[in-house]
Amino acid sequence: MTTKPPPPLQFPVHIPFVEQLGLELHSMGEGEAELRVDLKEAHLNSWEVAHGGVIMTLLDVAMAHAARSIHRDQPGFGPGVVTIEMKTSFMRPGEGELRAIGKLLHRSTTMAFCEGSVLGEDGKLCAHATGTFKYLKALPGRGRSLKTLQRS
Repeated sequence: MTTKPPPPLQFPVHIPFVEQLGLELHSMGEGEAELRVDLKEAHLNSWEVAHGGVIMTLLDVAMAHAARSIHRDQPGFGPGVVTIEMKTSFMRPGEGELRAIGKLLHRSTTMAFCEGSVLGEDGKLCAHATGTFKYLKALPGRGRSLKTLQRS
């Protein structure tokens, strides 16, 4: 008898672009996060494999959630993060259901240093990234706090 995987978690903040892509959060905690996406035609490039932008978005969001995961005990998951820098290497085409795993490698008061991997349906590595994220409570000059971005 095969067991069904648990349903996806709710993202801690509303991210319209991520929702539009159909990314799902499957775990988040202790410096790690896992996202998945079941590729549809809209995710593909002209070679009919995952578009690099979809893979980079998976990596970015997985690493950002890994960075935020250490603040799970704080109301609203503590500060948000913004991407400062990201380097991505592509190894093979992404096909089927993709799984992205983000890991927090090191953090300071204001910065998080992460890595992420995207695995194809066959479990093989499709892409790898490193990223630097800045912890923020609000966007400068916009008056938008993270609280206004939280789901109700």
